[in-house]
Amino acid sequence: MPETREITGIEPQVQTKEKEDDSSGQIRRSSFSTGYAGDGSEMSQAAVQNPELPWYRVTWELKALVPIAGVLLGGMLLFLLATLSWRDPERHVVLYVAGAGAVAICGALLVVLTYTVQRPMVELQQKISQLGAGDLNVSVTFSRRNDEIGDLGRNFNQMVEQLRDSREEIERLHRTQMSRAEHLATLGELATGLAHEIRNPLAGIAGVIEIVSRDLPESSPARLVVKDVRQEIARINHIVTDLLHTARPHPPRVRDSDLNTTVEHAVMLGRQQALAKSVEITLQKDPSLPEVPHDSDQIHQVMLNLLLNALQAIDKNGKVSVTLKSAPGSAVIEIADNGRGIAPQDLPHIFRPFYTTKGDGTGLGLSLAMRIVEDHHGRIDVSSAVGGGTTFSVVLPLQSVAASAAS
Repeated sequence: MPETREITGIEPQVQTKEKEDDSSGQIRRSSFSTGYAGDGSEMSQAAVQNPELPWYRVTWELKALVPIAGVLLGGMLLFLLATLSWRDPERHVVLYVAGAGAVAICGALLVVLTYTVQRPMVELQQKISQLGAGDLNVSVTFSRRNDEIGDLGRNFNQMVEQLRDSREEIERLHRTQMSRAEHLATLGELATGLAHEIRNPLAGIAGVIEIVSRDLPESSPARLVVKDVRQEIARINHIVTDLLHTARPHPPRVRDSDLNTTVEHAVMLGRQQALAKSVEITLQKDPSLPEVPHDSDQIHQVMLNLLLNALQAIDKNGKVSVTLKSAPGSAVIEIADNGRGIAPQDLPHIFRPFYTTKGDGTGLGLSLAMRIVEDHHGRIDVSSAVGGGTTFSVVLPLQSVAASAAS
């Protein structure tokens, strides 16, 4: 038989019963909640889940009435001492009246507290339980009261309304993201098919152009046309390659290597493109930078995309500076130019696929660069001002995610 211990004026919150397991001989302890005022089981269950709470709970009625009863009892004792000289019949009548008045005062206070405090608290507890179950259409009725309890109700209703608005916003953003994901998936399938269909005839055209260019005499003006055709073929091939990389990405082959060398090779190729526009590209390496885990080919592609964007943003005689530096736990590559800059309305969209403000752009370069850096568990930050140039910051972690998890 389980042993139950009762304490006057104190409500047990969790009672425990022990029974011996015949098969294992171990003592198993089970607990159950007693509840109070019709809905205290939730609070008792919270006490079971939180072992730091005591096993008993003093009810609010007892907390409210004990001080009042103590004051009244003290007053009656003083009154008893003051009436010792009275005759017994008169003294007994007065004591009975005083005792009845004390009981009536306690009862009246209990009724008032029950109506003004307990009922709102019980309602609030029920609404919180419904809110925890996912119902965000709850509200308390005592919010119209013009006191502290009413303030509590108004704050609760305001909190629920904010939660409801937040959930609606999250659902809206989720629908938007899902629609965008479906759109990008469709574009990816289309881009993959188009890229394969374009590459085959493009290779044939390039071969024919090579044969034709060899048969042309040195003084033929058609050689200039052949040169332009080669450039356009290279441009189409670059677009097709970006489409394939966007639609069918492959994970980076990360290994520890010198980031200064990777960036330096990209800057060397960028300088070849900068000669035609008289743009100076400077490189400031960081010799103290340790080896950074990265895919050299992919980061090289990111750097070339950012350098070409910087060159396209400069009209003439501009300057592009590439700086490597270390930050806490990461390596930073900054590419800064003094070109036209990016308009504020375009800045939030520059990393979206197929978004471009250039007439001959595809809008895939920055999107591909962002995804490559994110695959390296890094990020790209950008700051720009119209007429004041643009700065891209590529941040790469100094330690790979797998190594961080192992450590």
